[in-house]
Amino acid sequence: MANSPEMRASDGDRDRVAAVLREHTAQGRITMDEFNERLEQLYKSKTYGELARLTADLPDVDLRNRPKVSKEVEKRETHAGMKAAWSAWAIASGVNWVVWLMVQLNSDGFVYPWPMWVMGPWGVILLISTLFGNNQPKRQP
Repeated sequence: MANSPEMRASDGDRDRVAAVLREHTAQGRITMDEFNERLEQLYKSKTYGELARLTADLPDVDLRNRPKVSKEVEKRETHAGMKAAWSAWAIASGVNWVVWLMVQLNSDGFVYPWPMWVMGPWGVILLISTLFGNNQPKRQP
């Protein structure tokens, strides 16, 4: 049976319209003020006709097939935790090499370059995690 404009809408119907409005806001078709106004009206709406009026001036959006560009950008972005791990690795490596250099300059002979054993395994693990791991933040329920 087709949905007539007078039929009552469900919470799921309102959630789908909210997702469409968010997508149009993200694409710049409506401003944040318009989004907030429409969202307020959305949750007051009771029928399919009222829901349809909220998106009547907007093109249809297929939320299942979002643009690939945004997914590619997400893949390229590194999770903030991974950036922090690389920063910690760089700082610890730098400090160890400075200590090694000070010891080397104050000794009579060659000092084994032990900092490579600190930075090597740690760096390999970070590199593997960066290249093959999921660098996206975990979403809170």
